[in-house]
Amino acid sequence: QVQLVESGGGLVQAGGSLRLSCAASGRTFSSYAMGWFRQAPGKERDFVAAISWSGGSTYYADSDFVKGRFTISRDNGKNTVYLQMNSLKPEDTAVYYCAARRGSGTSAAGHYDYWGQGTQVTVSS
Repeated sequence: QVQLVESGGGLVQAGGSLRLSCAASGRTFSSYAMGWFRQAPGKERDFVAAISWSGGSTYYADSDFVKGRFTISRDNGKNTVYLQMNSLKPEDTAVYYCAARRGSGTSAAGHYDYWGQGTQVTVSS
């Protein structure tokens, strides 16, 4: 069993930065690939980024909204995964969720076993 708690969301102006954190309980955090997803009001949950259990492999959404602006990382010693978000845009406004799964990272939300409660990110223009 893994429990995930996100933090670091908030209100930021366009062009600003935020770093989201996801703290995991349990001693087997390093066994799990981790992912970040986001969901805007009235829209589906979208994949943002994922990272392998070791941190050696990272994956990002293909669309331009992520490329070059978001960076996923993890610290297995702290049982925490991060999402650094730079050059934020109003369209980045959403609830951001972290998720965990055994095996490799994937963009498929349905393949993740554990989810956090989400943290709200609001970007003002």
